[in-house]
Amino acid sequence: MRVLSAVDAGTPREEIARTFSVSMPTIKRWLKRRREKGHVEPRAIPGRPPRKGVMLREWLPKHLQANHDLTLEEHREAFEEQFGKRVSTSTIGRAIAGMPDGGWPLKKSRP
Repeated sequence: MRVLSAVDAGTPREEIARTFSVSMPTIKRWLKRRREKGHVEPRAIPGRPPRKGVMLREWLPKHLQANHDLTLEEHREAFEEQFGKRVSTSTIGRAIAGMPDGGWPLKKSRP
């Protein structure tokens, strides 16, 4: 982190705060966290992990291979039928776009 590197280099904290547009308490908090934990990585977001996202990531690749010509709405209906969980077409579209292979064509192809 550039702020902590500047502190380590001996730059005055007031100058660091102005240069990087951070407050003095933020610099102190980061130094304390690095001293106590050895890093300044952000904390994990609280709450349980999303279930639908995990189910979609596991289900979607096989489903798309078998049903490549369905619309987003038809993919959404198939997911709801199989898992009994409601999802939106936007959720299906984002899951397809976020697939590791770069996504899937969202328009139906003509034979």
